[in-house]
Amino acid sequence: MIRARALGRRAREGMRFPELVEGHLIQRENRFRAAVEVLGQVAGAHVANSGRLRELLTSGRRVWLADRASNRPGPPRKTAYDLVLVEAEGTLVSIDARVPNRLFSEALAPLWGAGGEVRIVPEVRWGESRLDFRLALGDRTSWVEVKSVTLARGGVALFPDAPTARGRRHLDALAEAVTQGDEAAVVFIVQRGDADRFSPNG
Repeated sequence: MIRARALGRRAREGMRFPELVEGHLIQRENRFRAAVEVLGQVAGAHVANSGRLRELLTSGRRVWLADRASNRPGPPRKTAYDLVLVEAEGTLVSIDARVPNRLFSEALAPLWGAGGEVRIVPEVRWGESRLDFRLALGDRTSWVEVKSVTLARGGVALFPDAPTARGRRHLDALAEAVTQGDEAAVVFIVQRGDADRFSPNG
């Protein structure tokens, strides 16, 4: 289990949230959109996480949002905010599913091009799947899937919060890579501070 505070100095210094504003969740309208109350008004917020998140995205919860509409060039967005953090049982939980890949990438940043040997390539096709990272060192190739863990009970981080066909395809792709002589790994990044253990859910 890799936790944000254990990813190394470079990752801690590089990963920064934008300036956030506090609000309250009204409801999750669909997979990628939520209605929030912020600064006394109702607004739309982008949810960068296709997971169920039922235990987190309940009406009335305090949330922290990034303003993505102000001073943004280009056409207007459909949602003014990104939903970044949710407070659950006194703990802040990062629900942005893009964050774990950034953390993992920054943790490995010192290896990029080290001695011209290590190559780290994100978002690589494998059959019908797209795997998060391919790491190549000499004649060795490793495939890595990074998973965002937001669910926890009794100090135990749990994954997944719900099984998905997409997640199964990723595991099948990793298994196939191993049968062809490559290495494979799944990295679970816990996005909350109230868990010190990890377990598969179910």
